[in-house]
Amino acid sequence: MIPVFVIFDNQLIFMICFPNCKINIGLYVTAKRPDSYHNIETIFYPVPLHDALEVIESDKNEFTQSGITIPGNREANLCLRAYDILQRKFKLPPVKIHLHKVIPTRAGLGGGSSNAAFMIKLLNDVFSLNMNIPQMQEIAANLGSDCSFFIENTPVFATSRGDVFENIEFDLSNYYIVLAKPDLHISTPEAFSLVTPKCAPFLLKEINVTEISEWKDFVNNDFEKVAFHKFPEIKAIKEKMYELGAVYASMSGSGSAVYGIFEKEIDTKSLFNNCFVWQGKLT
Repeated sequence: MIPVFVIFDNQLIFMICFPNCKINIGLYVTAKRPDSYHNIETIFYPVPLHDALEVIESDKNEFTQSGITIPGNREANLCLRAYDILQRKFKLPPVKIHLHKVIPTRAGLGGGSSNAAFMIKLLNDVFSLNMNIPQMQEIAANLGSDCSFFIENTPVFATSRGDVFENIEFDLSNYYIVLAKPDLHISTPEAFSLVTPKCAPFLLKEINVTEISEWKDFVNNDFEKVAFHKFPEIKAIKEKMYELGAVYASMSGSGSAVYGIFEKEIDTKSLFNNCFVWQGKLT
């Protein structure tokens, strides 16, 4: 989404952008790495559910937040960490940052990573830093494995830690999506520890040669077995997506959000109790 500049009397007043989330289409854990991380294979696909991020130059640094509460220490917020990296690199002046959070946290949707990546892009524009895409991706990669995906924000086949990308011709713009995130948290380190790495049974970057209605037979998320055992409610959400007519449904990332892809828009009101629910058209 294009950032919005607000200018008065030839002076930039503030700038706002709208970080979006992503889903994983297929997720295979293929190997344990010497650095204690894991190699994966997955497809990242952007989804038009957005937060709002505003930056304005100021006489002192300030961070405020509204919407969904972000867990953890304020100092660990990825927007602030992105600013700190660029401030040290480019000697940036102080800024006021406001983040309005809509994307649910701890969901497997990459909301925090998206905030950090959009912060990098926003500061690049506000202060005319003239960083190119690879430079911004390199900085983003220091903040999270999937963070650099949101710099270009287009569908990719991701490997290694989820930070090595291969562009793919992959278009779901004729479909609708429903996201349902229960009030449950799955620890990503715990989820990885309970998955046995193995070779991917299907090459996801060739997914576009198959019909989406066939995906449910062979496009899997390795974390689902772990999540469904611990939280049967998540499995029930996926089953409900198929009952409602989804052509494909899956947990995203290590969870706990589940998405369904539909050929037409449906009314999800009151269908997923005690869940954050969002639906829209894919782009």
